[in-house]
Amino acid sequence: MSTRIGHRWAELRRQNAKALIPFLMAGDPDIPTSVEVVLALAQAGSDIIELGVPFSEPIADGPVVQRAGELALQKGAYLPAILDMVREIRRRSEVPLLLFSYLNPVLRYGLERFAADAVAAGADGALITDLSVEEAAPFVAEMRRRGLDTVFLAAPTSTDERLRRVAELSTGFVYAITRMGVTGAREQLSDAIAPLVKRLRACTPLPIAAGFGISRPEHLAELAPLVDGVVVGSALVRCLEEHIENPAPHAAYQRHSLLHRPSINFPFFERLQSLIWRSRFRAVAKSVCSSMYAIRLTPCRAVYAPPNPEWCWSYRRSIRHVRPV
Repeated sequence: MSTRIGHRWAELRRQNAKALIPFLMAGDPDIPTSVEVVLALAQAGSDIIELGVPFSEPIADGPVVQRAGELALQKGAYLPAILDMVREIRRRSEVPLLLFSYLNPVLRYGLERFAADAVAAGADGALITDLSVEEAAPFVAEMRRRGLDTVFLAAPTSTDERLRRVAELSTGFVYAITRMGVTGAREQLSDAIAPLVKRLRACTPLPIAAGFGISRPEHLAELAPLVDGVVVGSALVRCLEEHIENPAPHAAYQRHSLLHRPSINFPFFERLQSLIWRSRFRAVAKSVCSSMYAIRLTPCRAVYAPPNPEWCWSYRRSIRHVRPV
């Protein structure tokens, strides 16, 4: 099985380069703008783009991504609309797309239907945040049948046996969590990532991408010798939240591009300058790309309150809320 994700990793190996993988919440701040943001990042040379599927009980997400998910749900970004969004992106770009979802929306949609519609829309795979490897066999079987990649999370607290199971079920790459807790930009990386990557290397030849808390160029430099790619999520989502209609981040982009340009080979950075001047969606391009140079963002606190459910479904002794498809 070879998807766009696999092809991209092969190209990066030939270039001796690392992957930059932006995460965006699909439908934030609305679906048309979200499509344009993805296309801007694709033009800039993003290697793989993770598209978050908003969910009303985002147990792994910090406040920044939670707010983005709430806004996306208010704008109608449910799974059918997100698959339509993938279809529109695929019509205009061949950038690898990985759907990043919780399990409940996928089960509500139906495993077979999800896999069939995802491949028809042009998605390349999925990462289901709260799907444990012990219960993943039906999902993996359906995804493999359709030729889609399945990416699983590996945590610093995972046992060696569990890491082997993660490696067996993963295709495309393995997502190594840099630290415990929810998503969100951090000042420093955890010391737990190096031992985790070492244990994963003993289990799998697949590429390893690190995520959670990565927001600064020094993080990229620190991780470059360890992993094959990095995922930047909350820093980018927050930049969209604060600057989506404001061209001012261009000045910050120029400053950070001069002072904080990574010395490692991330092809993404080589294309940013031309994108800024060529993109017809210039304000968005400036905003999303400037976050890759780690604009200093002030801490933000938020209290999450899930919307009133219109449809509830009980799974594994917990209640999770989604609206009807």
